[in-house]
Amino acid sequence: MSRIMASLFSYRAHGLLNTVFPVATRIIGLPSISLLGSRHHQHCEARYVPRRAVLYVPGDDEHKISKLPGLHADCTIMDCEDGVAQNRKEVARETIRNALATLPQGGPERTVRLNSVASGIAEEDLRAILSGPTLPPTLLLPKVDTVEEIRWFADQFSTLMKGRSLPVPMNLITYVESAMGLLNFQNVCEEGSRLGQSAGFRLVGTVFGSDDFCASMGTTRTADAHELLYTRQKIVTTAKAYGLQAIDLVYTEYKDEVGLERQAQEGALMGFTGKQVIHPGQINAVQKAFSPSARQLDWARELISTFEEHQKLGKSNTNGSFGVPI
Repeated sequence: MSRIMASLFSYRAHGLLNTVFPVATRIIGLPSISLLGSRHHQHCEARYVPRRAVLYVPGDDEHKISKLPGLHADCTIMDCEDGVAQNRKEVARETIRNALATLPQGGPERTVRLNSVASGIAEEDLRAILSGPTLPPTLLLPKVDTVEEIRWFADQFSTLMKGRSLPVPMNLITYVESAMGLLNFQNVCEEGSRLGQSAGFRLVGTVFGSDDFCASMGTTRTADAHELLYTRQKIVTTAKAYGLQAIDLVYTEYKDEVGLERQAQEGALMGFTGKQVIHPGQINAVQKAFSPSARQLDWARELISTFEEHQKLGKSNTNGSFGVPI
């Protein structure tokens, strides 16, 4: 396994590292590992957590939350933010705390989206969730526009987790949801990666919040989302430079399966590792779009086999093209 890891780092094949290999390992029988990283920012997790379809569930809806173990999405988000009315925030916090502690094991990853730092109520979310008997593996912080907001989160997290040990750092995923957030995204990645090491969390991904981004820009949304092409490419490029997963925009017409498949495949080709979904009916199409094809699996096996053979023969591993096949 160490030789396989070395081969992947040696080739720097980011398409494989970030979109093909982590899921492919589960299919071809290798232990699940994360090898996300760039030359300057390498994050090596003990277990890679795929987040292809990322489904939102209102945090105050106990009935919907009770169905999470039976869903086939990679990741579910119990929401304290936009999916919950202002007068239901406390209900959502308590419902999520209880769900984390009592839901049966198995099923998708269960994460929690906090309210934004700018909302003034993120501290209440953190206090409620981090004081519960069972902690989520991942927190999501929306509307991160400035480095100061990631510093605020790191300070609060470190303070609230004082005296409570974690077997592994908690994951953090941030959102880009405004023009300012896009301009500052690189600095947020840099600071989040640095601060997490001492605070006890690991920055692992970013989400593109397209609706709020369009509102901040005065942009009119269209079905093909061409008006967001630059933004999507900027987000995925920066995310990959810092070894982060990149989760693409929501396709809001949840009954339009053809449009969903087209946009999901487009995002996968761009390098996104997953996509937000708002209805269980969107899960299968999105999971398929962000899964490796048979050809990509064959390529992954061949890449690993070739590297090991070259190691035995003492050959160089720098020749050839290592782009991920479509």
